Amino acid sequence: MSMDHSSPERVFAFSDGVFAIIITIMILELKKPEGPTFHALFELWPTWISYATSYLFIAIVWVNHHYLLRHATEATPRLMWVNFGHLFSISLIPFLTDWIAESKLAPVPVAMYALVFFLVNVTYLALVWEVLCDHDKKVITGTTMRLLNIRSFISLSLFLAAMILAFWFPLAGFALVCGCLLLYLRPDLKEPGMKMSVPPMMKKSKM
Repeated sequence: MSMDHSSPERVFAFSDGVFAIIITIMILELKKPEGPTFHALFELWPTWISYATSYLFIAIVWVNHHYLLRHATEATPRLMWVNFGHLFSISLIPFLTDWIAESKLAPVPVAMYALVFFLVNVTYLALVWEVLCDHDKKVITGTTMRLLNIRSFISLSLFLAAMILAFWFPLAGFALVCGCLLLYLRPDLKEPGMKMSVPPMMKKSKM
C-alpha cells in the first residue's frame, strides 16, 4: 500500500489504545475509603460521581469516534493531526476528574472540567468535518451533516454556559455538563426514514 493512500486502520488501533490507557489511569486514581464503613464510603461521593460521569463520557466519545472513523477511507496527514488533537483533549479528563473529586466539586475545577468537555467537542467537530465533508464522495446526506453541526454547536454553547455557571453554582454547572452527554448517546444522526449506508471500511471487511 502506498504512502499516498495509507489505511486508517492504524489510526483506529492507536486511538483505541489511548482510550484504554485513559480509562486505566482513571481507575488507578480511584481512592479507597479510609475505613471499612459505609460512612467512609459515602465520604468519597465526589470521587464516585466524577468517575462515573467521566467514564460514561469517555464511553460516549469512543462510540462516536468509532462511528466516525468507520467512514474514513484513508489516513491523511490532516486526519491524523486532527485525531491527535481530539485524543489530547480527551487525555485531560483523568486529571480534571481527580481534581473535582478532591475539591468536592469546587467552582474552579468544575469550570475547567466543562472547558475540557468543550475542547473535546471542538476537536470532535473538526474530526467530523475532516472525515465527512468529502465533496467527491457522498458519505452522508446534507441533512445529516446539518444535524451533526447543529448538535455540535448546541453542545458547545451548553458547555460554555456550564463553565460560566460553575463559578457561582458548581453543582448546577456539573449537572449541565452531565445533561450534554445525552446529546451524543446516538452517534448516527440521520433524517427520518433514511437507511444508513454501509461505510467504506465495512464494505472492505465483507469482501
